[in-house]
Amino acid sequence: MTAPHRLWLAAHHHKAFLNGGWAWVRASGGEVAGAAGGQRRTSQAAMLLAGLADALKGLPAGELVLHAAAEDAARLAPLFGAELPDDADPAAYAPALAALQGRAARLVSVAQPKATPAGFAQAWAEFAADKAKSAGGFRSAIPKPNLAKVPGL
Repeated sequence: MTAPHRLWLAAHHHKAFLNGGWAWVRASGGEVAGAAGGQRRTSQAAMLLAGLADALKGLPAGELVLHAAAEDAARLAPLFGAELPDDADPAAYAPALAALQGRAARLVSVAQPKATPAGFAQAWAEFAADKAKSAGGFRSAIPKPNLAKVPGL
């Protein structure tokens, strides 16, 4: 039996400026990878779903364990069987649901994300939101030397 793919996902949204960012880091089969991106005029949920869709692109079949901070995990819970919140757009969740279809996936809420891969992803999501504020939409890989320094990855 192979080890599950482990994915840490984070998003950040600045309510005053309406810009947001997402970031993910992943450990899969001994390989580590990560990316960050952002947009203007967006929401926290949109950034989470965009980050998840990006992280799942090209991910080989297999079990997935998705780690997210408690607030983000609550927003992602509808992908794992919970009901959609009243203010959620079902169409926004459709691409992520399609990407997860047929894959054994589990959502883990991270209580204390500091000094973990989740905290690292959160820092990159905040950086991505700041960059999107000035530069607009983007997506960029997180450099491998940075990923090599993440404890627990």
